[in-house]
Amino acid sequence: MFKQIFPLSTIIGLRFFGLFIVLPVLSVYALELKGGTPFLAGIVVGGYALTQAIFQVPFGTLSDKFGRKKTLLIGTVIFIIGSIICALSDSIYMLMIGRFIQGAGAVGAVVSAMISDLVKEEQRAHAMTIMGGTIALSFAVAMVLAPLIGGNYGIDKLFWLTAILGILSIFVLFAKVPNPPSIIHTYSEVESKFKDVFSDKALNSMYITFLFHSSIMTMAFFIIPLVMTVDANHGGFGWSKAELWKVYLPAMVLGIVAMGPAAVFGEKYGKGKQIFMISILFILLAFLAMGFSHTPLIFIVGVILFFIGFNMFEPLLQSFVSKFARVHQKGAALGVANTFAYIGIFLGGLIAGYIINHYDRATLAIFVVLLCVLWFLWILKMNNPNARANLYLSLDEYKRDDIMKLQENEAIVEVYINETEYLAIVKYEKEMISKDEVKGLLK
Repeated sequence: MFKQIFPLSTIIGLRFFGLFIVLPVLSVYALELKGGTPFLAGIVVGGYALTQAIFQVPFGTLSDKFGRKKTLLIGTVIFIIGSIICALSDSIYMLMIGRFIQGAGAVGAVVSAMISDLVKEEQRAHAMTIMGGTIALSFAVAMVLAPLIGGNYGIDKLFWLTAILGILSIFVLFAKVPNPPSIIHTYSEVESKFKDVFSDKALNSMYITFLFHSSIMTMAFFIIPLVMTVDANHGGFGWSKAELWKVYLPAMVLGIVAMGPAAVFGEKYGKGKQIFMISILFILLAFLAMGFSHTPLIFIVGVILFFIGFNMFEPLLQSFVSKFARVHQKGAALGVANTFAYIGIFLGGLIAGYIINHYDRATLAIFVVLLCVLWFLWILKMNNPNARANLYLSLDEYKRDDIMKLQENEAIVEVYINETEYLAIVKYEKEMISKDEVKGLLK
């Protein structure tokens, strides 16, 4: 599995590294450009997410129909073009346009769908953990390098580096990533309509969770560099940009450590819902600390709590969506989930910029606490993501026609064929039927 996932994780890691490396200084840098205001800086921080939200579903759907690799190539080229425009920006408006174009290369759902293609569902959380760990590592490295490169050579060099990494990811895509298996399903065109990705209540619950998760993330990344770098007269702590890695690195390390137990308890022990609820409590406490702290130490404790809560979601979010989605709509469902995530990122930047422009960080903290309460209540009514399981049947042992007839049983969610591995995959409701009972239906 590692051999299959590592190249894809490398691609997504390079992509996120390019986005992360500007985050520690972007809100401060945007304010220094011609025309910069806190509100416009908020749009710059979350701006790429608006076009990500618009194009996630089209890219996910295209990947279902025309192939993952071709779609990844197109999205990466668009991202590179946007990065070059950002590097050449001399005003906040040009920077904003570059960020919008960066976001238009929306391939996050395509990578997640490709992992779903290559990895069995029972191993998917582990695969997502590897990808999440790669993203987290790229973030940690970005936190260290961003102040050093940006401070010594200029912020534009960060965007040039982003473009170069995009080119490198194209090489990895075609040189190292295996082709997805050939999948055959029996869904008709009527059953494959896009609107069906909204017909499952469990999927809808996950979409809203993506919205909460990403919007609050952007609010955190907006205020952390601002509060740490502005002087005490303006409510900050007066650190230099070059010192910000001291805040991010320990928080990121502890966040990575938290991902392991979250994946184990969320997948192996079926406690995903409980992990989500604990994570929300960490985030709520984090914003109380960041919003009302009067010393750098308490603020940094808040940053650490945020990263722990935020990262505990990471190995489970994409995995649960791919579990709930049917085989012919994984790309589309993950596209919708990522669309909600990027809408959240854009709204988070917009709201954070507005509140900081007109009020203060305490007001922003109160706003996030209220969001966390609503989020917690939303998770309470979510279905158990581990209520379904897969049975893998060799086509050498069972007849295709007999296997496909299983779909007539109400306890069977779906049946499809993996031609590459010569397997039939039967997804069933664990509370309605057991693995042995499914096999018994074939006798």
